[in-house]
Amino acid sequence: MKRKTNKNLTSFTGHLDEQYGKRGTEVREHFESEFEAFRLGVMLQEMRKEKGLTQAQLAEKCGTTKNYISRIENDASDIRLSTLMRIIHDGLGANLKLSVDL
Repeated sequence: MKRKTNKNLTSFTGHLDEQYGKRGTEVREHFESEFEAFRLGVMLQEMRKEKGLTQAQLAEKCGTTKNYISRIENDASDIRLSTLMRIIHDGLGANLKLSVDL
């Protein structure tokens, strides 16, 4: 049996280029920065759940509020690096590693 190929398929990057413009454009860079904030919130939520902590328990361990943890996890709040480090280290008992792509 011969397989049919669909020539109308678009890669995910192609879709992003079409929807938000190429990397480097203002709209696309705004999208990318919003996505990184969303991804950070999801990552923190997953780590918190893996540790079996509620938002209130995590907040208490790192000296912040449940509301603030919720806002971070739901992409509604910017987070300072010092606060992120405290949540990761004091709250989750992990280490934070950063990298920069130029």
